[in-house]
Amino acid sequence: MPSQEPSTPEPSMPELDGVRHHYAKVRGVRLHIAEAGEGEPVVLLHGFPQHWYGWRRLIPLLSGEYRLICVDLRGFGWSDAPGKGYDTDSRVADVLALMDELGLDQVRLIGHDWGAWTGFQLCLRAPGRFSHFLALNMLHPWPLHRRLMPQSWRFWYTALLEQPLLGRWVVRNRPGFTRYLMRKGVVEKAVWEPAAMTEFVRSSQEPARARAAEALHRAFAVRDIAKLLLGTYKKLSLDTPTVILAGEKDFMLPPSVLSVDERRAPRMRVEVVPDCGHYLHEERPRVVAAAARELFSSGG
Repeated sequence: MPSQEPSTPEPSMPELDGVRHHYAKVRGVRLHIAEAGEGEPVVLLHGFPQHWYGWRRLIPLLSGEYRLICVDLRGFGWSDAPGKGYDTDSRVADVLALMDELGLDQVRLIGHDWGAWTGFQLCLRAPGRFSHFLALNMLHPWPLHRRLMPQSWRFWYTALLEQPLLGRWVVRNRPGFTRYLMRKGVVEKAVWEPAAMTEFVRSSQEPARARAAEALHRAFAVRDIAKLLLGTYKKLSLDTPTVILAGEKDFMLPPSVLSVDERRAPRMRVEVVPDCGHYLHEERPRVVAAAARELFSSGG
């Protein structure tokens, strides 16, 4: 079992009713976990620039039915931020090792953004350990290049974040850039509570976490994009019952690129949420919660 630590290990930890905090040491890294509720376990993986607190609106909606395990991925939130290990394979290994440490043989899975990309790789790597997967605002591993390539300009901001030294400098010293991306990611700007946005920006500005953000984006550009272009994932198939929720007005990932390959993912479907952007769990938490309940109660 993971070592227990005080519920507020640092003064700046946001508070949320019903959430308990603890840590687990896996693969040489101490990961922070925020848990809420009881019942069948659900692992939640955040995206950039968020951490466990990104699920603050979803937790009250689902914690009465499930044991929610909100993980701070390495480099984010209150988890360790070592100098390496920000590629997708390392994140996958971290999550699987954490599940072993917590004694979780099989879980339901929710992921957003980078957490959702990690989720796809988890389900491909260890399909027996994930009964269902809800992916928010993320591409699956088998996009149609003729649809994706004309939209590649939308990823312009990653060119800044992935550059050695420049990426971490931008995240640390230009908080307005992070705020811009967060505001750009929602249709209704008022959805961001000032305190929540301030927290995500503050956390990402910490030197080690700014470095981690740069490393994560660079690893994806160098490794994952190459695999997509080379068709590496075409050798793999996804059997986990999966739903991708897409925002109709997602500035980064328009729903038009999310066609389903029934040969490689016969149990996956895409649902588009109208008038919504890149942070579905922020803008439409009740829609996300309803989609999770429907998916999790199904046989696939």
